[in-house]
Amino acid sequence: MRSNRSIHAYKLVFADFLAAFLAWCYFSLSHNNIGLVAADSLTSGFISQSLAVASFWVVLYALLGRYRHIFRLSRFREFLYLAGISAGGAFTIFFAFLLEEHLSDDYALYYRPIFSYFFTHFLLGLVFKMVVLFHFKTLVNEGKVYFNAILVGSNINAQEIYREIDKHNHYLGLKFLGFMQSAPSQSDHLQEQLPCLGSFHQLPDVIRHHKIEEVVIAIEPSEHRQIEQILSYLESENVRIYILADVYQILLGSVKVIHIFGSPLIVVKRDLMPIWQQILKRVFDVASALLVLVLFLPLYAVLGILVKLSSPGPIFFSQERVGLHGKPFQIFKFRSMYTDAEKMGPALSSDDDPRVTKIGRFMRKVRLDELPQFYNVLIGDMSLVGPRPERQFFIDLIMQEAPHYRHLQRVRPGITSLGQVKFGYAQNVQEMIRRLKYDVLYIENMSLAMDFRVLLYTIKIIIEGRGK
Repeated sequence: MRSNRSIHAYKLVFADFLAAFLAWCYFSLSHNNIGLVAADSLTSGFISQSLAVASFWVVLYALLGRYRHIFRLSRFREFLYLAGISAGGAFTIFFAFLLEEHLSDDYALYYRPIFSYFFTHFLLGLVFKMVVLFHFKTLVNEGKVYFNAILVGSNINAQEIYREIDKHNHYLGLKFLGFMQSAPSQSDHLQEQLPCLGSFHQLPDVIRHHKIEEVVIAIEPSEHRQIEQILSYLESENVRIYILADVYQILLGSVKVIHIFGSPLIVVKRDLMPIWQQILKRVFDVASALLVLVLFLPLYAVLGILVKLSSPGPIFFSQERVGLHGKPFQIFKFRSMYTDAEKMGPALSSDDDPRVTKIGRFMRKVRLDELPQFYNVLIGDMSLVGPRPERQFFIDLIMQEAPHYRHLQRVRPGITSLGQVKFGYAQNVQEMIRRLKYDVLYIENMSLAMDFRVLLYTIKIIIEGRGK
């Protein structure tokens, strides 16, 4: 039933649409005395208005991510969420009334209709949604919908976790295809219950071959290095990840812990930003890139002339960098070094670098050399804010000591980053690793608000001339 997931998702979409449509129809027909619709309401205009309102609600739910992981939705949480969003819709309509000049100034006339809309939309939405969610739970319980899963671990913890999951499996819909060894000498008892699919080093291949959707990491929480290595293998895989939690992590309260399996498991967050924020981030990137490329065109021309006069060579410098999902792309800059700058091989820039031209040093101080990267933003290779892209040569060196670097490839690289404004440019691999923690911090707290804070810090650095 894996291929029919989208059909089931449409059931939830249709339920929400129908509830919103009927709620608006009832509201409009019951309260046409407030000037919302004419007395002869059953017209094409009325139907079109009701369809538009229902479509708006469905689009809103989609932007808020309510159609993700539909078989994991909690009915109680959906009850609370629907109550909140229905109240928000009712308040929005009330304020819309206030902006209508032809309506009555007696706002008390609208209290009852608005409460009526809230109650109708909430009640219809709740009934339809609960029916569909109950249907989903039935499909999971009966095994008609399931999720291919693997267990990573070899010790007594892995065996206990598997027993707990197996006890509740008809609720969870997990179909364990086997386990991956974390310590070969400790897996004898587990092999009696599950087939061994190999070492955890083979995780990406096993996930793709068996179409795995859920991964449960059941090794000692104190084995941080091994967990970090496992997570690095899973970084580019579209799977839901759970990790065995210890008491310290639970008390710390900095992680989301799920207890439904019987044993506390950390849910590794995969959705970095709500869909609506992802869309707005991209819209802001494109709009900003177009604005800069058009308004700063004279500055581009002046800088191009200065670069050409500073030393022999091209105006622009391009270099292959690694971006989103590990995909290489060509990054563009104004050339700030002499053309033979890397004749001895790849090298990072440093303070008082003799390879940098005079105009190049000025451009780096105020980051004018990076202006051409707005073209990279426009075509989708980069974003305004995101971890700085690196060359594969340096990525390989970084990952020898910090395999979690792959975490950065979950997002588009940026012209500026939290790592750059908090740490600055890195002059060697060790500094790149130290800067890495700021970029990971950014990714785990991604939001539009965080982006604007980084942009403000960047503007401050540019004004102070603290670039390199």
